[in-house]
Amino acid sequence: MLRPILLVLVSLLVATSTALAQEPTVPFVDTNAPAMAKLAADVLAVYRDEDRDRDLNTRFRLQMVAGRHADAVASIRALRELRSGGNPSRTASLFVHYEIVASARERASGGQVPFDDAFAEAFRELAGRLDDRAAYQLAFALGTNPARFEADLAAATEKHRGRTSLPLADAIELVRAYQVCDAFRGLSRLSPPQLAADDARRYVIDRGVLVATSDGAQIAAMVYRPRVDAKQATLLEFTIYAVDEWAMNDAKKCAAYGYAGVVAYTRGKGRSPGPVVPYERDGDDARAVIEWIARQPWSDGRVGMYGGSYNSFAQWAAAKKLPKALKCLQTSASAAPGIDVPMQGNIFMNFLYPWVPYVTNVKALDDATYGDRARWEKLNRSWYASGRAYRDLDQIDGTPNPVFRRWLDHPGYDAYWQAMIPYRNEFATIDIPVLSTSGYFDGALVGALYYFTEHTRYLPRADHTLVIGPFEHFTMQTGVSRNVQGYDVDPVATIDLQELRFAWFDHVLKGAPKPELLKDRVNYQVMGANVWKHAQTLEGMERARRRLFLVEEHGAATKRLAERQGPAGEGVPQTVDFAERRDSDYASAVLSVTKTLDTHNGIAFATEPLKEATEISGVFSGQFDFVVNKKDFDVTVTLYEQLPTGEYFQLAFHMGRASYAKDRTKRVLLTPNRPQRLAFRSERVTSRLVQPGSRIVVVVTINRQPDLQINYGTGRDVSAETIADAKVPLAIRWLPSSWIELPVGK
Repeated sequence: MLRPILLVLVSLLVATSTALAQEPTVPFVDTNAPAMAKLAADVLAVYRDEDRDRDLNTRFRLQMVAGRHADAVASIRALRELRSGGNPSRTASLFVHYEIVASARERASGGQVPFDDAFAEAFRELAGRLDDRAAYQLAFALGTNPARFEADLAAATEKHRGRTSLPLADAIELVRAYQVCDAFRGLSRLSPPQLAADDARRYVIDRGVLVATSDGAQIAAMVYRPRVDAKQATLLEFTIYAVDEWAMNDAKKCAAYGYAGVVAYTRGKGRSPGPVVPYERDGDDARAVIEWIARQPWSDGRVGMYGGSYNSFAQWAAAKKLPKALKCLQTSASAAPGIDVPMQGNIFMNFLYPWVPYVTNVKALDDATYGDRARWEKLNRSWYASGRAYRDLDQIDGTPNPVFRRWLDHPGYDAYWQAMIPYRNEFATIDIPVLSTSGYFDGALVGALYYFTEHTRYLPRADHTLVIGPFEHFTMQTGVSRNVQGYDVDPVATIDLQELRFAWFDHVLKGAPKPELLKDRVNYQVMGANVWKHAQTLEGMERARRRLFLVEEHGAATKRLAERQGPAGEGVPQTVDFAERRDSDYASAVLSVTKTLDTHNGIAFATEPLKEATEISGVFSGQFDFVVNKKDFDVTVTLYEQLPTGEYFQLAFHMGRASYAKDRTKRVLLTPNRPQRLAFRSERVTSRLVQPGSRIVVVVTINRQPDLQINYGTGRDVSAETIADAKVPLAIRWLPSSWIELPVGK
């Protein structure tokens, strides 16, 4: 929990700087230890803050640097008690790492005890008082890379180079940077063996498990479990991301919360022999691990699964196999192969291409290859500029990618994909509780909504709960950011999703009360309104639907979105030349809040400014009537709010191949030059209170860009089409009867 603590500290120091702006200066010499001790002592002589929290937070740091170690310990303990609000468990781990350093220095100050011995003694005493959860938080704080603090101190030193005195606020800032850096020099050197000894006292740890499968493979797994006599429920994470440090940390956290923690890897990863094949065997292999857990003498026969992205896919893959011991799933940012990766709307996406070598090249993760952004950007540009077939990506790259090639052999949602996760009626057999978390800014929201929609469709009484907020893909691991892709998150949304996870597991597996946030099946944060709302279904998020027609506005760059259909006529024309390649450096915006609207290969439609605040909550949909000169095309429909400031806030989008619009399993080609209809429903949900003066904007884009498969419209295998198939530009007319529907919230 060190990072949140430091962020709080920064804000406190800003406030202190304001309060002390008129205070006297103090002499400044250098940032060596004696000079910093003198500076801290000089600041202590004049420092005062009426806010007791700020005062103690700053004071203990000054005291540590000044060498007043016993006083620093007293200040840390007073601050911890102040913040506890009468519940000491809330702040039990707060600044314990600094208390260990200060206590060790006090014990070693007489010269009778070497500092290293004093540190070990202080660590055993202070960490030993903590319960398992607080000890885990202490270990998390100690895991921070000290290099960042060295860099902060170097920057602070450079800022004040050449000065002979400092304003009090600047002096406090410099002492703080020195205190953190100085403390972590000792902590990073001396903590690891003490943490290992503390873990061994608390837990039974097995890093070398190999679980046999029915076909003779071996699955690598690791176990952390509390040292208790009673049998325990187990929380399992099944992952392709084979980094033992990550795995052991996740398993340890489960153990700290009173469960046996097990992390297992996809076959071929870690100590598992054989090749790695993403997605294809994880269901059977996860079932083998679950059945192994249920046979262990420490297991009570109940297993819950958790994890995000690929690890969420693995949960659904396991649930498809119906292992008896599997009792619940806690998914987040859920990948759904064939639905949202490696294709979405039956359109393949380039970002999955480098992911394959990342997870298959080595037994752990090939960070060097995956992180070579120049290579992958060059590949996208080279393929796009050349006009070669999409299937030639690995030839252009110069390295075979057989997994990606195998994916391209399955452009429809066929038996290959259906075998990986539950399909249709198989969802009806998954009668266990599910908690799913995702976010409006999460690329895997598509998968999360697919699982929820299919599960509740085929099992209407399914105990499946959604939590959706302004979260990104990795928010479960990193915490909720205060600013996400340019959007300032409402305070009510800054919840601890990992704490929610364990509270939910306690509810399902230990009979604890259900977390307060989970009031209904769908629990969503309304962006801009600073409230959470709750509904039984996704459709229940809305009270009405507002239909807006696509209306031609001759001579205007932006067309109209209007509640009345435009005059009869030829509609809105759109032309895209697939042979054009001068835009090979194009990249879509990485932020959701931008100053300019991306209309690359697109046409924008906008409403008049809204006269009153309007909540848009739910899934938008549309029905486009059109005439096109080709047998197929790929389209993206993006929904924005244009704020009164002129900025654009991307709310949701739909992306799909027209020939698969009715059925993702079966391609039905278009009839050129005849009126036809494309009905769609966005795969992404949103909830946003749109303010008066804002406009609703929709951009209709025909996909042609370097990071997406290009559909030239011949009707042949899209992966085999080349620029030679472009021939005449695509010409489409969106007829006046075309519309989108917005979900208007309650």
